[in-house]
Amino acid sequence: MRKILLGVLLVLAMVANAQNEIDSTRTKVLMQTTMGDVVIALYNETPLHRDNFLKHVKNGDYDGMLFHRVINKFMVQTGDPLTRPPQQKTKKVSVPLTATIPAEILYPQFFHKKGAVAAAREGDDKNPQRASSSSQFYIVMGNRRTEWELDNFQKRIDEATNGEVVLTPEVREVYKEIGGSPHLDGQYTVFGEVVSGLEVVDAIQKVDVDDMAKPLEDIRVTKVRVLK
Repeated sequence: MRKILLGVLLVLAMVANAQNEIDSTRTKVLMQTTMGDVVIALYNETPLHRDNFLKHVKNGDYDGMLFHRVINKFMVQTGDPLTRPPQQKTKKVSVPLTATIPAEILYPQFFHKKGAVAAAREGDDKNPQRASSSSQFYIVMGNRRTEWELDNFQKRIDEATNGEVVLTPEVREVYKEIGGSPHLDGQYTVFGEVVSGLEVVDAIQKVDVDDMAKPLEDIRVTKVRVLK
């Protein structure tokens, strides 16, 4: 029994070390907001989205933008240049508002677990290729899910993807343990995750909003910078 336990611990340690090595290669950015700081790690496996995001960051495009769409127990969204304060609206963004990024949907490797960072986009009716917005992104929240809820989410996913996307046992376990928004899986590009400051995102999602899901009091991204 002791040998088995030691073997399990060794495997877990190897997995943890491998994950740390992967994490160390990911570029991290610090997003400062009027409600606190959030650190995001960008996935190397989605290079188009990573590089696009970094281009915006280095140009200061996100500085001053509002969290313009906030839905409790779902997500918070920002990245609309039109929400910058008047003194910053004259600054040219690095990527045109009308530009899109080709989809890099890598499900089930990346999915809508709590803390995932994903690109917003137009709906399938206008955008069947599921190309991403050049600037707008959202951070996923969402409660922990039960098997019954996940079964119902699977039905919604089936309708949206013609049954091509399946919540795997491993993905289901994550949703049951930490939460998230499963109904978006396989349909939007997840290109990063929050590695620090998720409590700030949690606080943002709980603010009072109007009928358009816009916070009644402005919550802004004050500055975003690259950490490594």
